[in-house]
Amino acid sequence: MFKTNLFFKVIPVVALAVSLTACNKDDDDNTLTLPPNSRTAVDYSKLTDTTTYANFFVDNSKVKTVDLTPSSTRLLMFRAINTYNGTAVGTGATLDSTVLKNMFANTGNAFTDAALNTSGVSLRSIFASSLPAADAEKERKTLEAAFPAIATASKSVTATASEGKAGKLVTGTSSYLVDAKGIEWGQIIQKSMIGGLQMDYINNVLLSDKNLALDNSKVVSGKSYTELEHNWDQIFGLLTANAAYGSKATATSSGESFLGSYIWEYNKDDFPKIYLALLKGRAAIVNNDPTTMKAQVAIIRPALEKAVANAALGYLAKWKTNATNDAARAHAMGEGLGFVYSLRYAKLAGADAAFSDALLAGLIGAPNGFWGLTNAKIDAASAAIRTKFNIPN
Repeated sequence: MFKTNLFFKVIPVVALAVSLTACNKDDDDNTLTLPPNSRTAVDYSKLTDTTTYANFFVDNSKVKTVDLTPSSTRLLMFRAINTYNGTAVGTGATLDSTVLKNMFANTGNAFTDAALNTSGVSLRSIFASSLPAADAEKERKTLEAAFPAIATASKSVTATASEGKAGKLVTGTSSYLVDAKGIEWGQIIQKSMIGGLQMDYINNVLLSDKNLALDNSKVVSGKSYTELEHNWDQIFGLLTANAAYGSKATATSSGESFLGSYIWEYNKDDFPKIYLALLKGRAAIVNNDPTTMKAQVAIIRPALEKAVANAALGYLAKWKTNATNDAARAHAMGEGLGFVYSLRYAKLAGADAAFSDALLAGLIGAPNGFWGLTNAKIDAASAAIRTKFNIPN
């Protein structure tokens, strides 16, 4: 996968059930058990769109029980990679694949922010981490293969791209760096990380049966939170850098980035529900209320998958609607191909690597990649996605 001559090496996991089993419980006792008198029960009706997540949850001594550091640090790392990739078009810089690989693994002091270099966390360690170890490593190497691809393309950033020639495609005030096959690797890296990093880790790891059964009976040694509380908090930290998810949304902007933004853009129905679901799920852990927690999981997981599937469809459609604008089409396909790759992490819908790879092969499997796309190829991929995710035309 991610071979430059065929994009993701034309680039089997059972859907996880949404259920809860708590540690230290009787087999027939589906309850959460916080330390006695350590928390005051949360009134769900007091949770609103303006509730500040990190400050709201406290113990009876008014000590905050939320620490977003691991996941919020990873979100900053994701942003740093995306910013670095943008310097090729923005400043004419030649990118270094070794720098990208080191940023992904957090080695070699690759970040300009020293705090990230010394954070002790990495993106690589959680990318595709719901998969068996060998499969996860395969996906990590797939992403890493994109780093020399974008670095090579950046050497031609001053040239005008055309079929068989890397360079920039320009439309209006926007410029996009593509390789000789018209592939915009910067977008593929970003959108693939939305799926392999954010959606997979949130949906298939943090919200897995295994992690929802983490210990909630005592606080972690030296900390103010239980394992289960901390696990839930990592969802929020990886999804948004805002104090309240969605609080900066307007009619024309999500006020979010990466997956958080695409939920707003491509899943308008569920976007308003996500933050309250995050708050209520966390409150349910405090309240020893597994039924309410499971109900929030049932909101969050399908909403994220729907956003990614709709985004894939949306960008495939933009290739068709920009029929006379190669720059806009190439940019749409860079985003679309990254989202098609990310569909492999949509386990609730039953998608997997085989499904994703088949779509990628049908879209850009020919030697000339983007330049060989046709309406028929777009329509075939779109139909397959709609069928898999039960999305009407």
